[in-house]
Amino acid sequence: MHHLLEIWFSWVLTGGYVGIIVLMAMGSTPLPVPAEVVLPPAAFLAAQGKLNPAGVILAGTVGAYLGAAFMYWISRWIGRPLILRFGRFILLTPNKLQHAEHWLNRYEAGGVFFARVLPVVRHLISIPAGIVRMNFPLFSLVTIFGSAISCSILAYLGHRAYLVEPELLTNPEALVHFIRGQSGGILLVVTVFAGLYMLTVRLMKPRSGP
Repeated sequence: MHHLLEIWFSWVLTGGYVGIIVLMAMGSTPLPVPAEVVLPPAAFLAAQGKLNPAGVILAGTVGAYLGAAFMYWISRWIGRPLILRFGRFILLTPNKLQHAEHWLNRYEAGGVFFARVLPVVRHLISIPAGIVRMNFPLFSLVTIFGSAISCSILAYLGHRAYLVEPELLTNPEALVHFIRGQSGGILLVVTVFAGLYMLTVRLMKPRSGP
């Protein structure tokens, strides 16, 4: 994993916006490309004047959406049985798929939105969305919106890391650790809003039976 982090890191530093788009697209699939190793170093470059901050967020959002749309259509085309059969080759276990499907069935468009903001589930949610044939324009809207928020948060944390510890640009693992440590408060706020949304959905759903 250390070697992979160094590779992804170098792609951002040498590839600029194209590198950001490609890596964020990969990060929207089950491939092991954490967004924390893409947007923060790009924000470092923006802080140095080598990239535009808005361009970094835009490239990250475009890449995240392209990867999500790709997984949506692949999943919609091949269907659940083939994903269950071959998902292990892309680190997608039946248990992970079941959790993602449960999340989507219960929370629908709002579930996709919050999944794009929260780590771990963001790279899986497109698969059940494709399997259940979620309305693609709606899927695109909430995916773009959620991805833009996520990219903005990571870019902000990357800029903050540059101000506090600029030497982190040479240490991918330390930068990822720093970003995850600093994102706790923001993730807590997002989780609270997600929890409120889930509670609202549950309360508004009609009860079965007499």
